[in-house]
Amino acid sequence: MRKTISINDNWQFTKTETAKPEQVTLPHTWNALDGQDGGSDYYRGACRYERTLPNIAREATDRVYLEIPAAGLNAEVLVNGVSAAKHEGGFSKFRADITSLLHGGDTLTILADNAERPHVYPQFADFTFFGGLYRGVSLVVAPESRISLDDFGDSGVKITPALDEQRTRAEVTADVLLTNVRSGQRVRVELLTADGAVAASAESEAVEAASLRMALEHPHLWDGLDDPYLYTARVSLLENGAALDRIEVSFGVRSFRIDPGKGFFLNGRSYPLHGVSRHQDRENKGWAISRADHEEDMALIREVGANTIRLAHYQHDDYFYDLCDKYGMIVWAEIPYISRHMPEGRANTVSQMTELVRQNWNHPSIVCWGLSNEITINGVTDDLLENHRILNELCHTLDASRLTTMACVSMLETDSPLLHVSDILSYNHYFGWYGASVGDNGPWLDAFHRQHPSIPLGLSEYGAEAVLRWHSDQPKMGDYSEEYQAYYHRRMLETFDERPYLWSTHVWNMFDFASDMRDEGGVKGRNNKGLVTFDRKTKKDSFYLYKAWWAKEPFVHIAEKRFSDRAGESMTLLVYSNQSHVDLYLGGRLLARQDGAHVFSFSVPLRRIGKTRLRAVAWACADEAAFRRVRKPNPEYCQDTAAGAGVNWFDSEGNPCELDYPEGYFSIRDSIGDIMQTDAGRALMEPMLQKALSEFGGKDFAPSEQMQKMMSGFSLERMIKLAGKQFDPAKTVELNRALNRIKKP
Repeated sequence: MRKTISINDNWQFTKTETAKPEQVTLPHTWNALDGQDGGSDYYRGACRYERTLPNIAREATDRVYLEIPAAGLNAEVLVNGVSAAKHEGGFSKFRADITSLLHGGDTLTILADNAERPHVYPQFADFTFFGGLYRGVSLVVAPESRISLDDFGDSGVKITPALDEQRTRAEVTADVLLTNVRSGQRVRVELLTADGAVAASAESEAVEAASLRMALEHPHLWDGLDDPYLYTARVSLLENGAALDRIEVSFGVRSFRIDPGKGFFLNGRSYPLHGVSRHQDRENKGWAISRADHEEDMALIREVGANTIRLAHYQHDDYFYDLCDKYGMIVWAEIPYISRHMPEGRANTVSQMTELVRQNWNHPSIVCWGLSNEITINGVTDDLLENHRILNELCHTLDASRLTTMACVSMLETDSPLLHVSDILSYNHYFGWYGASVGDNGPWLDAFHRQHPSIPLGLSEYGAEAVLRWHSDQPKMGDYSEEYQAYYHRRMLETFDERPYLWSTHVWNMFDFASDMRDEGGVKGRNNKGLVTFDRKTKKDSFYLYKAWWAKEPFVHIAEKRFSDRAGESMTLLVYSNQSHVDLYLGGRLLARQDGAHVFSFSVPLRRIGKTRLRAVAWACADEAAFRRVRKPNPEYCQDTAAGAGVNWFDSEGNPCELDYPEGYFSIRDSIGDIMQTDAGRALMEPMLQKALSEFGGKDFAPSEQMQKMMSGFSLERMIKLAGKQFDPAKTVELNRALNRIKKP
């Protein structure tokens, strides 16, 4: 029988050829700190992991495999200095048969490399590409005759249940790949219920590609959050009645469909999908996270009430897919074909997609394979279209039971031929954060739905950033306040309530995550759009807002607690709850009662001296908060006035410089569109914009009409902040002074 041996300890890690080796334990990344501190300067290159292999008791005919669940982003395996395998792509499992290279006292070397390669995805994206052996390493010892370990890192077993229309019977096909089978050997498949009873079984002659069929009468369905029931397939390779090799895989029996006018259906019933996207990194850990970290992420996602997760922008740990199966999440799984199409990268998209599908076939949670994300930022070419058609056909060839999808960038024209490649699609829209208004989302969705009534449409990304220290009682787009994020998400939830045709909606993002190129909201190296902070310690108000819409467990939450200093005689208090009634108490005295749903708003007088203490009660649930009346707004709540929080502008000699914003004249605080309305403004802006766009997308890059429209709503100050260190502060001063000389119409 096969056995798996963890070899995560006693590794010698060497970052560069001249660096001193250090002892590390896997999982490990060399970017845990420099990948999250900003500056776009984290180490990207080849590093070495080395250790002595343990002596393993085994039969002479056994085979020994090295199993690596992921190596960021590329890897080579050497045993005693001899290359055993190479792998390109940082997120999928791969194995190397190292049997012939073992002699006892063997040295294992793994070279991991997260340097940029022009044919391996991802090459460019808004997140940190952590290097390292961040999911650990194992040895697998298997008998000579075995269930295959050589097929794209998969389990060698593929279980495919097919429900009849009445959902009272399931035909289950078990495809088993075998290696070195001998005459007289047999393969047996047993389908076990959750309590271990054999519900069905089949046995056949052992051949290289065996296919066995069984029937489950009145199967217990995998039914999302309500009842995520799992069966186990126990697969045995037999000789003379005894098991030579055996594995077990979980699977679920379910059906689903998507109607372009009515949304998602699970097991024949309407099942609207509302959920979140997730990146796998954590503060001070990067991608080198534990099973306990995965479990905490899932617990938070379950608490907020999500029923679907987009696992972006790459293949995630198999353990997290297991958790999605266990807890009934509907999953969108994808490869890192993202942001920048590379003609020389086609083979890599095919190999990564093949690994994604083959390795995750048995997960009932997965309903669609994501072909790409925002891949048309540089425009749509014939080669890009062909790449998508190849991937789409590949997915259907490998897996006819699931759908294909894409996450389209906002600027993709709604008459693009790319929209007709995948089975379903979604858009990444940030109207209300990166330009435009949050109110523009609904009309855009309706217009698309009218134009393409037969295309199932969803939102794959939408969001706004919130940094916990910024607050405002008049929140506005781009202020990074917790209050604006909550306002934005409330508007989005109301938008979705009115549009049942959306097949899914996925918040960007469940958690703050590392993007070393960023420098926004006074926080370096981070995307702050999460509903929960990077360290998972703080739930932002928006988390509770979604909980009020989605969660079933009763709760009540007083919002804006961190905005505790309030100027004025009274304040508006917002309370979030999934209950229909809230009582508000002031200092132990009932102040007001209100019936409603999701969000409850109260006018509260503030005490002149001391704190105003409030208690919100919704039946058996309660929450408390205290607010303090102040004479003028606390400047520490505003990033423009808080010490060291705002953008520092410098003149050409490096001296701090105050910018002028004269009335009646332009400045960097005006929108690009308004500036471009004047001849002088256009003459100033066009060369700068062309230079920036060519650096972003290449010398021949021409922004689409939709991209130009979106950019026109940005203020120059916002664009400069987004660019971070890529824009010279001295140039900002020079540009602002030039704008100050241009009179507004």
